[in-house]
Amino acid sequence: MKQVNIGMAGTGFAADFHAEAARHVTGISAVIVAVTSGHFDNAVRFAQQHNVGKKYQTYDEMLGDADIDVVDLCVPTHLHLPMALQAAAAGKHVIVEKPLTGYTAAAGHQTAELIGDTVRRQQMLDHTLARMDELEAALDAAGVKLLYAENWVYAPALAKARALLSAGNGTIMRLKAEESHSGSHASYATHWSLAGGGSLLRTGSHPAGGVLHMKQFEGLHRRGKPIRPRSVMAEVGFLTKMETFVAEQHKYLGHNLVDCEDWGAALITFEDDSVAEVVSSDVVLGGIYNQMEIFSSNGRIRCNMNPNDQVLAYAPGNDSFGDEYLAEKISTRDGWNFASPDEHWASGYHQEMQDFIEAIAHQREPLSGWLLARDVVAVIYAAYVSAEEGRRVEVPT
Repeated sequence: MKQVNIGMAGTGFAADFHAEAARHVTGISAVIVAVTSGHFDNAVRFAQQHNVGKKYQTYDEMLGDADIDVVDLCVPTHLHLPMALQAAAAGKHVIVEKPLTGYTAAAGHQTAELIGDTVRRQQMLDHTLARMDELEAALDAAGVKLLYAENWVYAPALAKARALLSAGNGTIMRLKAEESHSGSHASYATHWSLAGGGSLLRTGSHPAGGVLHMKQFEGLHRRGKPIRPRSVMAEVGFLTKMETFVAEQHKYLGHNLVDCEDWGAALITFEDDSVAEVVSSDVVLGGIYNQMEIFSSNGRIRCNMNPNDQVLAYAPGNDSFGDEYLAEKISTRDGWNFASPDEHWASGYHQEMQDFIEAIAHQREPLSGWLLARDVVAVIYAAYVSAEEGRRVEVPT
């Protein structure tokens, strides 16, 4: 059996479910052989929890490990691109969480600066595109792959949608996609300088990635090349800064964003004149809502990644089911809840890692790779320009 060795950078929420996904890979042995973290104590804890043999004080030290085939970057957004550049220089393949990058403190600002309030969005777009060009050149020069961890691409619901569209051979006319919840649990999400943007980037990367992927897939299937985005119009909102909300004594929604938006909507037009509507929000209670609807010339498909009604559980009290996991970001355990039987599988995490490991072992491209990672960032930063300037903006391709 072939073996692919993984070096894990980061030890938080994403690293845990990536480690679980690696254990589910079949046909190839996917082994996390090393881990590093900004705090070495966290690396020690992660190594013990996931049976990892080597623990490194620094990322640079881990990159020197000749046994490692691929680096898995489960780190805050502002570290994605510089760490991916380092990995490419060391000859390692790169798994990177969404979004690929953004205009962050790595652009020359201090992390405490409120760049979301002071920097023009066109400047952000130009700088971010230039940095992505730099990374693409580095990946090409090193001959390594970027494996973009957009789990929507691998969710069973979207996989079935692809199969239906392939069989029907219709034209995708319109798409609608949304991810909404009650606010991020990541501490870095509060500042643009760390997150690279607010809800439209951090949360909207999923629905944007979903619709962009479906049009790429349609183009490859029907004409042998992906259908790319052409232009975008957008709005963003700072809804938790509304005076009436600020005055409320008890708040169920996250409200700690400093210079980042908590709602965004983008209308994307593709080069074949089809359209997609993407919505992201941090002001929705009741759990996570991951949904896409596809309107084709010969059918209509609804994809509900979250929530789904496989298991509905009613609890008269918060402790009715003890500490058994129900679903992510639910506002209360009282009353009716959608209790996910296997949230990671339904979200596509296991299938995503399977594809990545196979892509490395068999030297092929992943289903979610460089082009999707790059186009998601280009679309969302063009959307930020549109929201700031109140006009349609061409998407640089």
